[in-house]
Amino acid sequence: MPQERPFLTDPAPEGTRGSGPVPDALFDLAVNRAAAALRGLRPARPESALAAWHARTRFARRVPLDAVQAALSGQPQGGEWHWAGGPAGGWQPGRAPFP
Repeated sequence: MPQERPFLTDPAPEGTRGSGPVPDALFDLAVNRAAAALRGLRPARPESALAAWHARTRFARRVPLDAVQAALSGQPQGGEWHWAGGPAGGWQPGRAPFP
């Protein structure tokens, strides 16, 4: 079980794959919220904290965890950035248009 709070349960493998086509806005929201969660928590093991966040966040479970991880792996360092454009999108400078 992850030691980072507030995630108190292990993620279930069947919940990491998503459940069909993902609207671009939902994908953007999942990536941006995941980035914010990791930024706020600063976990010792980001990959396990991300998996736990994904498992406990209802809307995020519609987006495959692998896709969120892939997007986060290319996040630029320094400054404020947000993801836009759905699965085929990319990192844009500035804040996301919605939280």
